[in-house]
Amino acid sequence: MEARTHAPDFWNDNVAAQKIMQQISSRKLWVDGWNTVQRKLQDAEGLRALAAESADASFGPEIESEIRAVEQGLKDLEFRNMLSGEDDEKNCILTIHSGAGGTESQDWAEMLFRMYARWCEKKGFKTFLMDEQAGDGAGIKSVAIEVQGPYAYGYLKAENGVHRLVRISPFDANARRHTSFASVFIYPEVEDDVAIEINPVDLKIDTYRSGGKGGQNVNKVETAVRITHMPSGVIVACQQERSQFQNKERALKMLKSRLYQIRKEEEEAKRDAVNSVKKKIEWGSQIRSYVFHPYNMVKDHRTDVETSDTQGVMDGDIDAFIKAFLLEFGAKPNS
Repeated sequence: MEARTHAPDFWNDNVAAQKIMQQISSRKLWVDGWNTVQRKLQDAEGLRALAAESADASFGPEIESEIRAVEQGLKDLEFRNMLSGEDDEKNCILTIHSGAGGTESQDWAEMLFRMYARWCEKKGFKTFLMDEQAGDGAGIKSVAIEVQGPYAYGYLKAENGVHRLVRISPFDANARRHTSFASVFIYPEVEDDVAIEINPVDLKIDTYRSGGKGGQNVNKVETAVRITHMPSGVIVACQQERSQFQNKERALKMLKSRLYQIRKEEEEAKRDAVNSVKKKIEWGSQIRSYVFHPYNMVKDHRTDVETSDTQGVMDGDIDAFIKAFLLEFGAKPNS
């Protein structure tokens, strides 16, 4: 594969070239990881042989350290194997929708939005805000962002489902405890070479003035675009670009990803492969609870992983939940 990159015409098709470079980088992660484990194992064996030959017990701590490094390397490879699904390497589109409850749920949706934004920042992933619907006075009704980074979909698919918050409401003058819900959905970004046919006749395209901030055209002309796919009822929107054409292109990209996900789910259903994990991530049963009162706890109901560091979680420290989910469900079909 690397030999192809040396061809004189390799970069003539920039999109195809970038895709090949991504594949090379992905495979190098595996090769480099395995080679590192092998080297550490050889180092440990060398130290063990030297300690046995010299009858020197002082090598013990160093040998144990090398063995722990080998074990950790194998665990890392095992975890990476959980990200071997068909779409795991892809970028993704993350959407958040507030549940019933008005301002409470809308504020909770915005808190989740910040949590994922911080997680992406720590991972070094790029994010692009595609659409945002402001809440009634506070928070957001919904938001859609594109997440770009290695295995973005593979990681974030663990977040699919309903997230529940329990806290003393900052919007309640009587300081009562409230429960709020918001749904999170993750869709793999579809490559241009994936066959998803969209008949223009099936599309209802509306334009409107953006509710975003800044820019010459924003709030002045109808640059925002909403597309309804009539056969499926899927509705997507984008309002963050400066021109109507750019917003339309982004919205069509989002629509293609949604339809791809629907097609995958239909294929899975035909194979009778809808397992218990899939049921757990449907609207109506929360996958995770965030409790801020009367105690501090975040608990994932699928894996039973929990922590009392609620502040850290809301600041994007969610890797423990993602890793536990992938280790338990990642290698199973349709997880």
